[in-house]
Formats: sequence, C-alpha cells, structure tokens
Amino acid sequence: MTQEDASYDIEATQQKWRKVWDGLDTFVADESSGREKRYALTMFPYPSGDLHMGHAEVTALHDVIARYWWQRGYEVLNPMGWDSFGLPAENAAIKNDEHPATYTYANIETQFASFKNYGLSFDWTRRLHTSDPEYYRWTQWLFLKFRERGLAYRKNSPVNWCPNDQTVLANEQVVDGKCERCGAEVTKRELTQWYFKITEYAQELVDDLDVLAPTWPERVITAQRNWIGRSEGAHVDFAVEGRDQPMTVYTTRPDTLFGTTFMVVAPDAALAAELVTDEQRPAYDTYLQQVRKESEIERMSTDRPKTGVFLGVHAINPATGARIPVWAADYVLAEYGTGAIMAVPSGDHRDWEFAKKFDLPIVPTVQVPDDWEGEAYNGEGPAINSANDEISLNGMAVAEAKRAITAWLEEKGLGKGAVNFRLRDWLLSRQRYWGVPIPVIHCEKCGEVDVPEDQLPVELPELRGADLKPKGVSPLAAAEEWVNVDCPQCGGPAKRDSDTMDTFVDSSWYMFRYCSPTDATQAFDPVLVNSWMPCDIYVGGVEHAVLHLLYARFFTKVLADMGMLDFREPFASQLNQGIVINQGKKMSKSLGNGVSLGDQLADFGVDAVRLTLVFAGPPEDDIDWADMSPGGSVRFLQRAWRLSGDVTSAPGTQAADGDVALRRVTHRTVRDAEELVEGYRFNVMVARVMELVNATRKAIDSGCGPADPAVREAVEAVSILLSLVAPYTAEEMWERLGNQPSVARAGWPKVDEALLVQDSVVAVVQVQGKVKARLDVSPAISEGDLEAAAMADPAIVKALDGKQVRKVIVRAPKLVNIVAG
Repeated sequence: MTQEDASYDIEATQQKWRKVWDGLDTFVADESSGREKRYALTMFPYPSGDLHMGHAEVTALHDVIARYWWQRGYEVLNPMGWDSFGLPAENAAIKNDEHPATYTYANIETQFASFKNYGLSFDWTRRLHTSDPEYYRWTQWLFLKFRERGLAYRKNSPVNWCPNDQTVLANEQVVDGKCERCGAEVTKRELTQWYFKITEYAQELVDDLDVLAPTWPERVITAQRNWIGRSEGAHVDFAVEGRDQPMTVYTTRPDTLFGTTFMVVAPDAALAAELVTDEQRPAYDTYLQQVRKESEIERMSTDRPKTGVFLGVHAINPATGARIPVWAADYVLAEYGTGAIMAVPSGDHRDWEFAKKFDLPIVPTVQVPDDWEGEAYNGEGPAINSANDEISLNGMAVAEAKRAITAWLEEKGLGKGAVNFRLRDWLLSRQRYWGVPIPVIHCEKCGEVDVPEDQLPVELPELRGADLKPKGVSPLAAAEEWVNVDCPQCGGPAKRDSDTMDTFVDSSWYMFRYCSPTDATQAFDPVLVNSWMPCDIYVGGVEHAVLHLLYARFFTKVLADMGMLDFREPFASQLNQGIVINQGKKMSKSLGNGVSLGDQLADFGVDAVRLTLVFAGPPEDDIDWADMSPGGSVRFLQRAWRLSGDVTSAPGTQAADGDVALRRVTHRTVRDAEELVEGYRFNVMVARVMELVNATRKAIDSGCGPADPAVREAVEAVSILLSLVAPYTAEEMWERLGNQPSVARAGWPKVDEALLVQDSVVAVVQVQGKVKARLDVSPAISEGDLEAAAMADPAIVKALDGKQVRKVIVRAPKLVNIVAG
C-alpha cells in the first residue's frame, strides 16, 4: 500500500463491516415477503480442515449470483451447512487421534468463522450439520420410507472393498480401480449389504437428462448418460447341454447372432460356478481366485492380455444350431446384464482377441467397407453369413436386421427385445463408525425389523475411548449395550444393524431440509419446499457429476412419488467451477506448491482474493494461482475506493443533467453486467467495472468535476456492481457516498434505454492485418460508405503508399481490413 492510499486500511475495514453486518438481517430469506423467490445453492463442505483455495473459489463465484439476485429484487434462499458425517472427517479425526465428533464440530466452527470473514451472503439462520441427531433422524426416516416402497433392501453379493478405509464402496466411488476417497487399490469381497434400488428409476433418470441439457454443463450430462448406460437390444436364450434351463444373455447386436462362436461367463457370476464340470473345477477355482484380486477397471481394460478357462460345457447357437463352447473370462462382469455374453469375435475386439488366443472360430456377419483394415468390425453394413432354413438377414442393414432377428426369436420363444442399463443399485452400507446408523434390527425369529418411527433417531453412541480405526467390521458391532436390543415385534433378543449409511445418503436430500431446518415434526415442510424449489442454481465441482448429483436426482423422484414434492428434478441449472492449481499442477504438500488461503487473505485482504478468483477467467476454467495478481486487485480496489471520496454531490442528486458521455458508459456497463452475470461470464463483468472506474476517473480529471451528478451515478453504480465481488470495499464506498448500509440491498441501478443508443462507434481499419486507423462513424453506416471513409483517411493513404489494393473486407460498422500488394 502506498502512502497515498494509507487511509484505506483493509483490515480495519473488514473488522468494521463484520460487526455491522452481524447486526443486520441482510440475507435472511423471508418466504412470506411476496417477492419472487430464487434458491441459490452451493455444495456444502466436509469439515475435515479449514477452508482452502477451492472453497474460496466456488463460494466467491456462487456469491456473485446470490448477491445479484438480491440486488435485482428477488427473495433469495442462500443457505449453508456441513456434510459432517462420512469418511473424510472420520479419517482426519483418526489421523489426529481425536474422536470424530470432537474433531468434526471443532472444524465446523473454524470453517464457520472463515466463511463469515469471507463476507458471503449465506443465510446463517438455516445452518445444518448432517451429523446432528435432529438431521439424521430424518435420514433414517427416509430410509424406512424407501424400504416400505421396496427401494431399500439387503442382499449378498461381490462388493468393492477398500483395504485402507476397511469399508465397502459404491461403484461410483471407485475411480480407475482405486478408492476415490483415499486412492487405495480396490478389491472384491462377498458381503451382505444394504442397497437402494436406484435402477427402478434408471429410465426416468436418463430421460430427464434431455430436460436438463440446456441448463446443465454438457460434460455432466454426458457423464450421467454414460454411467446410466441405457442400451437397446435383446435377451437371447442358449440351450446348454446337460442343463434344463437355458443360458440367457443380453446383447445390443442380436443381428450378429449367426456369428456367435462361443459363450463367455463372468468367473465370479453364480452361473459360472453352476456350469463348470467336475473335471474343469480345479482350473476354474484357481482362475476365480486370480480374478477376485482384480478391479473392475483392470478387467475392462482393452489393452491387457485376455485370460480365461473353459468350463467344460457347450451351448447351442439358436440361429445356427452349432455346438459352441462356454468359457469363463475376466473381461465379462457379473453385474452386467446376466453376467454372460454371446461372443461374436468378428464384431467385438475383445472377443476377437480371445478367439485368436484360444483358437476359436471367427465368422463375419457384416460386410466390411472396402477400405477396412482393422480386425473386429462393429459398424454399419449389409448382413452376411446370416441365414438358416427359417430366416435370412443377408443384405439387410443393421437396424433392419436387428428388428428381424428379434421378431424371429420372439416368435420361436428363444428370446425377446430388451432394454438394459449399466447402472447398478446403490450400495449404501459402510463398515465405519462416523455415519447414520441403519434403523433396522435383526431378530432370529422375525428377521429384519424396522425401528419404530417413534424410536427415531437411533443415535450414534459416543464410544469415547474406543478404538475406532477401521477393521473390516463396524466398531458399532462391538458396542454391546448399543447393539443388543429387544425385537420391536416379538420382544425377544435381537441386534441392531451395525453398519452406517454412505454419506451420500445425507447429501441426497439436504437441499430440502434447508427450507425448514428446525422443523421437528417432519423431514421438511412440503409447502415451503415446493415454493422454493427446484434450486434455481447449484454451484459445485464437476467431480460430483455422477455420484452426488445422480443420487440427489434419484431421491427427488422417489419423494415426488411419495407425494412430498411437486417437481422431479432438484436443480434447475448447474454451474461447475474449475480448480485452483499452482505452478501448473494440483496443489500438493509433496510438491511443495500448496497455497494457504489464510495467508492470502492476510496478505491481500478478502476482497482482493475474491476479485482475483472471479476475474481469473470463465468459472469452469482452472486457475493457476502462480499466474494471478492479488496485488493488482488491491490496487484496483483502492482506485475504486478513492472515487467514493471524490464525489461532492449530495445523496439523491438527480443525474439527468450530468455529463452525457459518462452517463452513457455507466448505463452501458450496468446493462452489460446484467447480461454477463446471467450468462456466468463473471470475469468479463469485472472487466466492465474496471473500465467504468477508469472512465469515471478520466471524467473527473478532465473537467467533468466531482460535483457533477453523473459522477455520483457512476460511483454508486461501481459500488453496487462491486458488492457482488468485493463486499467490504463496496460497503465502505457506499457509506462514504453518504448512503445507509447495506449496499447489498441497495437495488440494481435502473438503465435509461435512451442512453444505450450510440451516436457513434469506433471502426478499426487494418492494412495487411495491422491496425492503421480508427474512425468515429455512425452505427448505421453502410459498408460502401465505411469503405470510402477508410480509403480516404490520411493514415490509410500513407500506409498504402501507392500499393495496389487487392481486396477490402468490410464488416460495418466496426471493421475494415485492406489487403494490398
């Protein structure tokens, strides 16, 4: 800070306005206000440490939207809470040798203080924590309601197992074969676990992506569509020698049935164990143990050598009558379709590699293009080698052949058309302590019994002093006083379910609870939720493109079917922010490139950090902090602040008689800001404010004078626009201008449409691609007149220097490009 700017004390300004804001209810949402409602939601954080640069970015971007809506006169619901159950908080607590509750709630208070310091427009009267019994009581209630509807069930199956966290993981929580929480290699285990039947809604989940596509990021829509993985095809029955029941497979290409030369079953599917002969069982058992050490990602990789074992049995191709061998191979997954496939090596690369390795027949069923040089071909083309005594597909295009063979299979009772989904049911059990206890009691006589609603919440016992480190079984199983209970039905001895719920259950409905966070009679007030929702904007990281967003969409649809919601999608629009990196890489202690948010705030102040993050580029782009200049942001804010001290006209002065040129810039800036904020181009909006600051300073210094009403109008507009990004500076400016706080509710400046009409525009004239002149011309100038004006300009005459003009490109009213030679 220079001596000239010494009076602008950043820290003192922050302390001053924090105290003032604490005495105001500036951002408390009032559902009875009568104003049009808007719901601005940002993904709530895990309390596993203080806020970091990522939090600073996403909340700064989110706050632009929320504050803009307040200024535009909407009643804005902008709540914040903490996703305080789950592995991140628990692992951090164990690492620090603290009880998860102690560690979690201490971090919540730290983050709360940091949020307040950061000047965000959250409504803190609606604060919630998912680890509070008052909240998770209703998480348990929802679980029981899902169970009533057949959407929560328990089954035994192979599951993803994290050896580090000692718990199961949903498919969505495995990234590249590793735990998305800790990075450990994921293995498989056979366990009895609780699931939500999300597949019941698979079709609606994929259909409604078309509705969301215009307002959601394209990559999120694509990620969800791919994960749900809808495909159309057919179920085909293959008779198996020595077995009464046929072997049913799902295929998206039934037209290639004549090219099926062998069958493949997932080694870990029950069908493989059932089919294998006694002679082949030793080889199969050895192979199965090998496969169980592999992740699904490894098994699905296309560049690894194919392995497998013959099961000793044969099936019959229903189209050809040929006897074909049945193999077990790891490139087929037990959970896909029926856990078995018809292998068509001429049309599938993995099948082709397998056939080559084990010397199995390859029969082409689609005529390849003349220029085809590959191996397996799965594209378009007429069918070949696809006929028997009853049906011929030869010569048909793929779509026609699919219809014909499916109709034939259905007529013969050998199969039927089908739709399949890649999506699997949501595994929600976790063998960890810090989570919502599953409200089910296990009784030897009565089986699985729901905890009665009047006994909710089933509170998590404190277990202070107990060893909570992961051991593969929930620590709750050893809490005898808690786990041993009387059966609610028969009164006999029983045990509570000792698993806890995946933290994604907590975050699948929190947006509804914000609407009535203190309601002790119900999970949420449907009337209030239906008046506020769906959320108008949801801001957060793209890493939740599948996990959280898919689960929240599922919950919304179930609750709508329960009659609690009038809508079926929770988030009307979504905005993803990039990540903050440093020196071209993700921040890491091991790389030594971490950036402390606290240090940045101490060195440059809240407003400068916020401004830097918003101005860095489009919200979805990554920000390299090494390339940023928070010091430059400080200098700009000081220039803006000084303007407020230069204004000498009284508050309320009418600007109509002020400097017209400056007024034009002000009103154009305000109109541009509207369009830019609504288009999420916040960085360009900041650039326009910077231009207005420069234009105002130039007007004052060039004779317009600080008493000119246009100057007050411009500086007040700067203050209001800056309130979206730099609230402390904006508030200080607003007060220095003689206005009462808070600038955040001052109201959006009104735009005079007449001042937006341009008397002239600047036309750039280029010669050989280089700018040689700028002309003030009418916005309505014709291309011919603009070309004539450009050619007559002395600077252009000099630049051409008698050269022959070969081409003139005119884009009236702003550009003339002259090519000479």
